[in-house]
Amino acid sequence: MDMQRLIIFFPVVLFSLTIHEYAHGWAALKCGDETAQRMGRLTLNPLKHLDPLGTIMMIGMYLSSFIPFGWAKPVPVDPRNFGNPKRDIMLVSLAGPVSNILVATVAVVLSRVFYVFPLIPLASTFNTLLFLLVLVNISLAIFNMLPFAPLDGSKILIGLLPDNKIPGYLYYSHYIGIGFIILLVAENVLKVKTISYLLDPIFGFFMSFVTQLFLS
Repeated sequence: MDMQRLIIFFPVVLFSLTIHEYAHGWAALKCGDETAQRMGRLTLNPLKHLDPLGTIMMIGMYLSSFIPFGWAKPVPVDPRNFGNPKRDIMLVSLAGPVSNILVATVAVVLSRVFYVFPLIPLASTFNTLLFLLVLVNISLAIFNMLPFAPLDGSKILIGLLPDNKIPGYLYYSHYIGIGFIILLVAENVLKVKTISYLLDPIFGFFMSFVTQLFLS
């Protein structure tokens, strides 16, 4: 394991998870819900958003050479404050993954800037930082778009489903979500590949493209 990359990885994780949760709170505020703001969660302080298990999972999977999936403590949202609850909860949920995609995009753009205008003494460190930002943020975006409770994808799908289908989906997605987390833990602790068979091709497609941008 590259020690420089490992040292940079933890603050990158904290930053990426914080941006993700802040985006949820900001979107909720724009949609009329001040719950996150009142509870002190509309902040860029990573300690306010840190979920120990989600952070350990992300770091553990990275050390195990798996795709580093993880999560932060969910920002509190009260849909009763939304003007259009079904639409707005979908927008609030989508804000997190979109924020991670934007961070990854900025990191790729900066990598091209540093390539054209290299900072010679810090070139290697900056390149490592930017690559890890892309790795972590693409991972978070893909992971959170999965339609399993309590991930963002489950709430986004609720906004797209007919009203009469939502109760059944909520019932089954809860149990599927629990099973999904168990499989993630098993993959991380027992080193049994399960979820990776599903997600590696998706993640690999995006990362192969990004890698070409960094190496070209």
